Amino acid sequence: MQPEPSASDSATRIESDLLGEMRLAQEHLYGVQTARAVENFPITGVLLNEYPELVRALAMVKKAAALANEELGTITPAQAEAIVQACDEIIAGRHHQHFVVDMVQGGAGTSTNMNANEVIANVGLEKMGRARGDYVHLHPNDHVNRSQSTNDAYPTAVRVAVLMQHEELVAALQHLAEAFSEKAKAFSGISKVGRTQLQDAVPMTLGMEFASFAVAMEEDAKHLRQTAELLRPVNLGGTAIGTGIAAPAGYCERAIAHLSAVSGYEFSRARDLIEASSDLGALVSFSGALKRVSIKLSKICNDLRLLSSGPRAGLREISLPAVQPGSSIMPGKVNPVIPEVVTQVAYQVMGNDVTVAMAAEAAQFQLNAMEPVVVFNVLNSIRMLTRAATVLRERCVVGIQANAAHCEEQLRGSLVLATALVPHIGYEKAVQVAKTAQDTGATVLETLERLGFLSAAEFQAILASEGICGSAAVAAN
Repeated sequence: MQPEPSASDSATRIESDLLGEMRLAQEHLYGVQTARAVENFPITGVLLNEYPELVRALAMVKKAAALANEELGTITPAQAEAIVQACDEIIAGRHHQHFVVDMVQGGAGTSTNMNANEVIANVGLEKMGRARGDYVHLHPNDHVNRSQSTNDAYPTAVRVAVLMQHEELVAALQHLAEAFSEKAKAFSGISKVGRTQLQDAVPMTLGMEFASFAVAMEEDAKHLRQTAELLRPVNLGGTAIGTGIAAPAGYCERAIAHLSAVSGYEFSRARDLIEASSDLGALVSFSGALKRVSIKLSKICNDLRLLSSGPRAGLREISLPAVQPGSSIMPGKVNPVIPEVVTQVAYQVMGNDVTVAMAAEAAQFQLNAMEPVVVFNVLNSIRMLTRAATVLRERCVVGIQANAAHCEEQLRGSLVLATALVPHIGYEKAVQVAKTAQDTGATVLETLERLGFLSAAEFQAILASEGICGSAAVAAN
């Protein structure tokens, strides 16, 4: 909600818009249109300033626009300098507390765009030695928003913000992959039972299992980087619907070139600005990539919970680090709380993706008025996944311990070693070995010798050739 002016900051100013006048606390850098949005949209309680990447991205777009407008003579050098200085301060992290509109709003992002325009105008006015609200000299619409519409400035800023924010997620996934790789190396000599459909299947090593987790995260980090490339074509310069109305010739190319320089990301003009003004396909694809990450993370976390189940009556092939007591009534119980919270994040991201898809479909003619909820959900998904991947690595993966003796004991008593026999004695005999061992409670090796199919030495040679069962514990089978 709009903060009330304190007794020590009681000075006010009056601003007006289409609907009339409104009294604002002089301390606020935002103006009347932002104040109306604060009143109109008390929806999520999550304000624009809680996503600093988006605030910085808005300032980058406004700076790029000002530089292009100055070159084309549509604003004065003094106005351009004031806008650029204000934007630079916002990019550096200042004034963010004045970006106060709710992330979810009606108006296709107009409130967010005007929040930026008004804050930049008032900071710029102070640079010019003018009072806040003295818009004759630097106006939110006429100067800060010159040659722009919400419909091109806001979507462009969103793409800048997603590109900035996604880098943290990619880094978090890469670090998580590295942590899994380290465990894969540490566990490479531990033989265990591999499972399909929750049933014993074939022998493997615990290192192989953790290596597969590492590859999953590496692939998703790569996929995110590739999908992010779809965000580089922008509709900046298309103004209201993509026709470029109210923007001078050459503005589009100049503004995009300046944005690339200001942001450090290479942007290009969308192939068709009208199409780009209503289509959210790039954000849909990126949200889908985030959903893919969440699915992989959830699968891995479910595996970690199952592998650590017990500690005495479950699989207990690994032990997760104990990070907190697990029960208010059961003494000594410790729960896999980190994998649990990551899985919950995954569910939230999957739900966010459904919202993104529905909102993207809701475009009508030359604009999608539902873009704010798309932005909110995509940025929220990136943030949650980044934090979840970091917590999973720091609070769980790096502290995982293998219960090597138990893994090998389970393998020694299982029937999965029979699979390795198929190329050597045939499927039918291998089935006979497995069934006989199951019925008698004997090991695979004991059954092989009893049936006369292979000697112990021949069996050990087969296991060694597979490269996954060479430990002393399995050799004792």
